[in-house]
Amino acid sequence: MTLTIKDETFTGDIIREIDLIFKSEHITVKELITERVLQEVENYNSKLPEYYNGLIEPTDAERTLNGYKIHSNRTIDGEKQVYTALDAFMKNGYFVLIDNLQAESLEQMVKISQDTKVSFIKLTPLVGG
Repeated sequence: MTLTIKDETFTGDIIREIDLIFKSEHITVKELITERVLQEVENYNSKLPEYYNGLIEPTDAERTLNGYKIHSNRTIDGEKQVYTALDAFMKNGYFVLIDNLQAESLEQMVKISQDTKVSFIKLTPLVGG
């Protein structure tokens, strides 16, 4: 099952879209966040571009208009990024909207389909690994 997620601003402007693949149509919010962050890290680490565009700002990165600039093109630790992302969700660092309803907990079950709409709305810069 392919699910397209969007990063949006408070005003509804779409910043970025990401396609994620899940083996099941029933997932938890935790699985959704984890898969999203791991995919972003994998995409970055496989190419090591100048900028990282993801949910969580890596440690020692500089925030720019083009994304997070990683100094010395180092790889990013996916496990640290996931931990920081899950912690930030629990501390309301960002919202996850599923079909325009706010996700309440990491263990909340979500049934996904081709029509499911998922949006991430960041509230503050998030720093991780």
